[in-house]
Amino acid sequence: MKSLNPIPIGGNPASPYTRKMVSLMRYRRIPYAVEWGNPREFIKKFNIEEPKPVLLPIMIFDVDGQKKAITDSTPIIRHLEDEFTARSVIPTDRKLAFLNYVLEDFGDEWVTKYMFHYRWHFKDDIEKAGTILPLMHDVSLNNEAHLDFKKYISDLQISRLWVVGSNETTAPIIEASYRRFLGQLETCLSLHPFILGRRPSSSDYAIYGQLTQLIGFDPTSSSIAHEISPRVIAWLDQMEDMSGLDPNEGDWINFEDAEENLSHLFAEISKVYIPVLLANADATALHQKTWTAEIDGTQWEQRSFPYQAKCLKWINEEFQTLNNNDQQQILSFLTKTGCDDLILRD
Repeated sequence: MKSLNPIPIGGNPASPYTRKMVSLMRYRRIPYAVEWGNPREFIKKFNIEEPKPVLLPIMIFDVDGQKKAITDSTPIIRHLEDEFTARSVIPTDRKLAFLNYVLEDFGDEWVTKYMFHYRWHFKDDIEKAGTILPLMHDVSLNNEAHLDFKKYISDLQISRLWVVGSNETTAPIIEASYRRFLGQLETCLSLHPFILGRRPSSSDYAIYGQLTQLIGFDPTSSSIAHEISPRVIAWLDQMEDMSGLDPNEGDWINFEDAEENLSHLFAEISKVYIPVLLANADATALHQKTWTAEIDGTQWEQRSFPYQAKCLKWINEEFQTLNNNDQQQILSFLTKTGCDDLILRD
């Protein structure tokens, strides 16, 4: 897979993964051309097959001489690391890179639950999202089409809350986790301007993408963030464009500092995300459509997702790339933070 110049990107400002990638491309100074709007119309311009499923952002690469639409941000980031070496977002310390991988996955797969819940659970948030999101597809929609689209997208997304596990029973879990997460990130940013030091990592961008919506768009979650975490508010605005930052290798924190600085974040991963990963992986292996698990003292039920089973598999593959000494240090840290079940044993 090779990059085009510039790399075409189809996305939407309300897509946290689009915001993740566009901001990362700015920081890495990789040429790109983003088009906002309908992803299927974007793909048609290249006369290529749609990815399955159609997710945002869609990025067009050259694969064996043919243009292809690629959508998964995490492997795209790793491909870009291989092709463009300057201004990396992956730490060179393999232990730190593993922690970064887990945090990026947490941002992509759990923090997004905060985003979807707050957007479609509360009246004011539903009203704003239902009104604005259709116009992000086409700002020139006539009034009748706009109202029809508003009703369609609101009804659809509210009906899909169960897909991410959001309901009246789990709402307090999601909201308590969001508040704790903001406090944990506030503490991290009181020590360094980014999660892993003085330069941004891919985990910064994963979390940033979700927070562009939680803080930058949705009113209820934004109000909470302003109450709890002023540093995160400032960080979010700065993260949008870090193209002027001049990073160097010494800007990464060392592993010992990471163990101390990130312990609370990993304790949160242990409390809420690891039970999801494990229960989902078991259900997927047994071809069960749903799973249940106890999360933060409450029974959680959710649809099974084969992709999240892959996430757990990929985390373990990342762990296996470490040498024995690095594995032991990682296992020690994961055990201290209650995350040792993340590493699957034979």
